[in-house]
Amino acid sequence: MPAPVPSPLTLRDIARRATSPDYHRWTAQIRRTGGCAQPIHLRGRVDYRDPLTGALLHRYSTSHEPDGVLRVACKTRRASRCPACAEVYRADTYQLVRAGLVGGKGVPDTVTTHPAAFVTLTAPSFGPVHARREKDGALQPCHPRRDLDDCPHGRPQSCTERHGGNDPRLGEPLCPDCYDYTGSVLFNALAPELWRRFTLALRRRLAKAAGLTGTELRAALAVSFAKVAEYQRRGVVHFHAVIRLDGPDGPTTSPPAWATGGLLDDAVRHAAHAVTVTTPAAEDVPARSLAWGSQVDVRPITTTGELTDQAVAGYIAKYATKAAECVGTLDRRIRPTDDLNRLNIRNHAQRLISECRRLGALAEMADLRLADWAHMLGFRGHFSTKSRRYSTTLGALREARAAFNQREHDITTGRLPLFDDDQVLVVAHWDYAGQGHTPGEAFLSAAINGTSLPPLGPPRRDENLLHTGEDA
Repeated sequence: MPAPVPSPLTLRDIARRATSPDYHRWTAQIRRTGGCAQPIHLRGRVDYRDPLTGALLHRYSTSHEPDGVLRVACKTRRASRCPACAEVYRADTYQLVRAGLVGGKGVPDTVTTHPAAFVTLTAPSFGPVHARREKDGALQPCHPRRDLDDCPHGRPQSCTERHGGNDPRLGEPLCPDCYDYTGSVLFNALAPELWRRFTLALRRRLAKAAGLTGTELRAALAVSFAKVAEYQRRGVVHFHAVIRLDGPDGPTTSPPAWATGGLLDDAVRHAAHAVTVTTPAAEDVPARSLAWGSQVDVRPITTTGELTDQAVAGYIAKYATKAAECVGTLDRRIRPTDDLNRLNIRNHAQRLISECRRLGALAEMADLRLADWAHMLGFRGHFSTKSRRYSTTLGALREARAAFNQREHDITTGRLPLFDDDQVLVVAHWDYAGQGHTPGEAFLSAAINGTSLPPLGPPRRDENLLHTGEDA
């Protein structure tokens, strides 16, 4: 597929930037953002003062930068918004998960001897949907149930087609009027609470199997995990998790001999089927009990074989950068004034969003904030989480990267290289000045960093646009 040809207005914008006197300074900022598609523009200064006398040692000001701003990466995890920053987040998540399986990043390599499993917890059914099914590598019919009559709305309850991977019907209900949209969005909203109850039930099962009380279990064993939420095509979340058994002090200590992989498998399956959560009751929405789906997958993780540490870390990291937009909705909040019929979203996602709005208007459902999270189809939890002592943290990885960037780009970041940080008083003042690129800058940024050209959407969001015409 040939590369898109810039419009005449975009070509003039490219020429304007490329011929500006501070072009080399601008390219240095763009390289430092790593190809960010929507860099944040900051305006301000950093003063370095003597902590004893208060004397000014050095001042960095964005007044000398191109357009009077410093461009920094947006650091979003959403690949739909910024592929470059999402890739950094994905790589960090990969390192975090893998370190908890093979060591490194402050985790001893003896962690490989600890029992660990890759667990998938799914959502229950809210109605039949079109699905791609395979058996022994052969594509199977979607829902071959010829003995069923039509549903109460006159639609067939079976589908004998063999859907391809790109079939737009995948995830769509066989009958939208029969589908339980209320249950779907309530499950998404309460999935984080269901996970919390699952972790508690898991520890209780382990304690019971070992003949210990909860306090005695904590003194002998720690349960560590890292998980990620993934949207299925039908618009409900399920969780993939690495669950590991450690000694009482985490990965630095070995678990007791009775804490085996078989015991972990049993405890996960028991806990998954034991926990429920009750939804709030409203006038036209009775309370209901929600639970995990019947499909619970538990597989041991090894350093060799089919399910290795690299495969698991890569799988979890891949979904850490995705969200509900992968199932046909938006990657931004739905405003109260938005007309859903004019938005580019699937019919199934539109009905889920409408249900979030309807339930969100009920006083009994206020705590779930369904209207605020309608673009996430009701889910308001963190997409990737971990227990405290699973491994390193994303914050530690970001600090290490920031320290490296400061060494490599002292002037751009405003850091004073002549003094150690503990020898000066740093006083910074920053103001938000906008975000994004003009169309011409987007082309140049992609060329500089070797990234794919982002879609040409609205112009950058500046408080005071420095240029008019093509980027106004």
